[in-house]
Amino acid sequence: MKRIFSIAKNTFREAIRDRVLYNLVIFVLLIIACAILLGELTDGQEARTIVNVGLNAVLLFGTFIAIFVGVGLVSKEIEKKTVYAIFAKPVRRTEFIVGKFLGLCSTLFVNTAIMSFGIMIALLYVGGGELIGSLWAATLLIFLELTITTAIAILFSSFSSPALSALLTFLVFLIGHLSASLRDLAKTMESPVASWFLEGIYFLLPNLSLFSFRTEAAIGMMPTGSLLLGAIGYAVAYIVVVLAIAAAIFSRRNFK
Repeated sequence: MKRIFSIAKNTFREAIRDRVLYNLVIFVLLIIACAILLGELTDGQEARTIVNVGLNAVLLFGTFIAIFVGVGLVSKEIEKKTVYAIFAKPVRRTEFIVGKFLGLCSTLFVNTAIMSFGIMIALLYVGGGELIGSLWAATLLIFLELTITTAIAILFSSFSSPALSALLTFLVFLIGHLSASLRDLAKTMESPVASWFLEGIYFLLPNLSLFSFRTEAAIGMMPTGSLLLGAIGYAVAYIVVVLAIAAAIFSRRNFK
């Protein structure tokens, strides 16, 4: 665990120094400011507009961070040949993968918290303090979704190029939000093969719709305890499986 946390800490430091992250956070805060102006045109719906636009911006740019930073965590170490120095020490490749994952998740946690804090300030500015609780509950679900996206990005980067890894991760993100619709479509298919194929995609890829609570948060709804616990359990289980596969693949790579 000491080696894992050491890698995670170094990954967090490297990610925090990346100017792209600061630019994205500033851009999201500007979007939130624009949401305040748009809210004034919605006839008393300023708070709902701010939460809706703000949370979608947090998810969108958080996903960009998870994908584009996540796919580079492993590939940069290989390109710079720093993996030789790392693995020359008593560091297992599984520890390397887990440490990189925890480091980026820590970065995402900080960035997501900063962006959501900006939304909260905007809500207080327009007198929408009653939505703060639902805002942070939705933020937790967004963070859980981002951790799954990060794990998938690391999985693809363990055996593929950065560009292809980013593309595959983004496709998984899109399909993950449509997985429930795919299952409904599978039930209407006359061909058993097509139905089994769609069912397989549903169970294989993450069901990211489980973490979608942005619209409900905008009207002040709070997720139930069972929803939160189910989302946390699903995220943890899926991440463990994905990281185990990534570690198994990465352990078989030859860097000579």
